[in-house]
Amino acid sequence: MTLRRLLLLAAAAVIATTLLVAPMPASAAPAVSPSAAAAAALTARGNQIVAAARAQRGKPYKYGSRGPTAFDCSGLTGFVYSKVKVNLPRTAQAQYAAARKIPGSVVRPGDLVFWVSGSHAYHVAVYAGAGRVWHAPKPGDRVKLAQIWNWKQVRFGRIPA
Repeated sequence: MTLRRLLLLAAAAVIATTLLVAPMPASAAPAVSPSAAAAAALTARGNQIVAAARAQRGKPYKYGSRGPTAFDCSGLTGFVYSKVKVNLPRTAQAQYAAARKIPGSVVRPGDLVFWVSGSHAYHVAVYAGAGRVWHAPKPGDRVKLAQIWNWKQVRFGRIPA
């Protein structure tokens, strides 16, 4: 018997076994733990925040602007968080004070990234994953996706739901 024929027979056996097994009743399905449900909700909210930030791509930086046609850094984060019904304070420093500080090892898309000098947050962005952020960088620039820079000054924060 050839290897190909053996593989086909094995695949047919798996399919037949799968079709013969009755579906599990909903009452017997394993329960989802509260922590797993909370993590799933946090992931869904984070994905919505990142999508809202991505939708602002290319809009110009304007100091003090909160959108929808132009943004400064904290205006962008406040605007995209409002899309998931979360109100953030106006400035990067106030958002930093409101955020629960988290280590970089647990940062998720949708969390906030702060650049801090001393105890002052001077820039804020939305974490997009893979070491990248959505942000409104500076005058003359536009909302864009960028790699995190100056890691020594970076702090992460999560806004409670």
